[in-house]
Amino acid sequence: MTSKRSANRNAIPTKLIAPCGMNCRLCLAYTRDKKPCPGCRGDDSPKPESRVGCRIKNCEKMVNAKVKYCFGCNSFPCARLRNLDKRYRTKYGMSMIDNLEKIRKLGIRQFIRSEKERWRCPKCGEMLCVHTSQCPFCQDTWR
Repeated sequence: MTSKRSANRNAIPTKLIAPCGMNCRLCLAYTRDKKPCPGCRGDDSPKPESRVGCRIKNCEKMVNAKVKYCFGCNSFPCARLRNLDKRYRTKYGMSMIDNLEKIRKLGIRQFIRSEKERWRCPKCGEMLCVHTSQCPFCQDTWR
């Protein structure tokens, strides 16, 4: 895959960290060349309805409280987030709740620095995709 998204394919702008703690830079929908998703905080027009209507992103408590991440909510972690977290822990070895705790403790910039190291392909150095077991650039199996 040769993404044309930016000159620095490994960049992780803060806007790519979703309210639930997902690093959208690692999402298959973001990394694809054809109709890439702009990330959870990006423009909704190119996204499928399932992403636009995300219950976590559109959570009444989040919208009304104007919190940036789920950990800012008094219901953190809610049942929706726990279910999403369980699925990602089981299928992909990643935890949104752990991500959110790191953001809360370290701050967003330090979290992003740690993500760049954690999700770097050991063979080619490019960013991995959490949803696949092969590097999207060199096809090396990493999981």
